[in-house]
Amino acid sequence: MAICTWQSQPLSRQRPAGLHAAALSRSCVALFSGDVVLTARDTARGQAAVQQLQAQGLSPRFHQLDIDDLQRVRGLDVLVNNAGISFNIPDPTPFHVQAEVTRKTNFFGTRDVCTELLPLIKPHGESDEEPKPCWFWHDLPCLPLLSSTSPCYLSLLCYTDSLLCLHWPNTTYGVMKISITVLSRIHARKLSEQRRGDKILLNACCPGWVRTDMGGPKATNSPEEGAETPVYLALLPSDAERPHGEFILEKKVEQW
Repeated sequence: MAICTWQSQPLSRQRPAGLHAAALSRSCVALFSGDVVLTARDTARGQAAVQQLQAQGLSPRFHQLDIDDLQRVRGLDVLVNNAGISFNIPDPTPFHVQAEVTRKTNFFGTRDVCTELLPLIKPHGESDEEPKPCWFWHDLPCLPLLSSTSPCYLSLLCYTDSLLCLHWPNTTYGVMKISITVLSRIHARKLSEQRRGDKILLNACCPGWVRTDMGGPKATNSPEEGAETPVYLALLPSDAERPHGEFILEKKVEQW
């Protein structure tokens, strides 16, 4: 089973910040031999995306899921974290409020999805084996540092001069993406330590500038082009050992 999370419905002045779910799911359904489950916060929009794919002869399944309010899923082969939010530019919402809302979904929501679902990822090439229990966040010595970085950033947002003097970027979305990339490396390291023989690969990737609600009509990549790298990573051969714990752009490892 492969799960693709998707922020399908803007909240207030927020906008969905991921790849177009139909394009990502279309590639997964076409290439993945198991069930592909498209999840979305908004049931109507998620079901509409599934119906669009079914009209093309594909057979994805839909499950309502809000990453801020998790429900358990058992026995996964693939997990694609694609859900996220971003505020419009300009937006009258105070910057520190934008940061708090963005942090809650984009970082902590994704972290919680990983905490719940990574232990359920099946060993590569052994899809009939029961998932092995594995915990990631409760035993990480670096968790307090990573979790406290965002509150520190939030406290500085009320003081623009302090934010700039300390070289923090003025994009809450970007800061959370950096945090997620660090999070992916932590999870990859723990997978290597705790489940080395299971051959589970975990990476962060960038789809490029994609023509979505967030990227806008002038973006250089189509949704299908944006889906290529995450689908490539999700469907690596069962005997692949790399990439793992890397940041991938256009199917290539990028140093950062």
